[in-house]
Amino acid sequence: MADPQELANWLGLPANDVRLLSALRSASRRFRDAVGHVVDLVEDDEIALDGNGRSSVLLPVWPTTAVASVVLDGEELVEGTDYAWSEAGILRRLGCQVWPDKLRCLEVTYSHGWSAIPPGISDVVIEQARAIFSSQPGVKSQAVGGQSVVFEPGVTTAWTKAVERYEVQTGSDT
Repeated sequence: MADPQELANWLGLPANDVRLLSALRSASRRFRDAVGHVVDLVEDDEIALDGNGRSSVLLPVWPTTAVASVVLDGEELVEGTDYAWSEAGILRRLGCQVWPDKLRCLEVTYSHGWSAIPPGISDVVIEQARAIFSSQPGVKSQAVGGQSVVFEPGVTTAWTKAVERYEVQTGSDT
């Protein structure tokens, strides 16, 4: 999710350093786990959605790059006539129609994610990889020659904000 050379520049190591690459993979896995999706472009993802009795439902992962099909209770709908969609992941019923208030009534095939990871994600993954690389599991503090360092678990505010921005959208209300 981030360029190994960028992390290497921060750490003063070659980009092919085994520990550096391991820290970068770990930080990437943690970010994907925190947001609940792979982030990279996924084409033709097939999902089932609940209707909500309203004119719009949310697709769980954005940005939406394409909607290949929408099937409502076994009937394929027509884009532009029956529904419209937005990059923000909104699937809207057209013609004054609403989605039924019914569980798993929608089957959607759509593409989502990024072909190039956004810089805000890469930055926090690099930041987390630096922390992973520098930490020693199980060590809370370390003192050497009158200098001491206390290690605190957790993540930065930037990490938290990035996760909140890119996480899976929950619920079907818009």
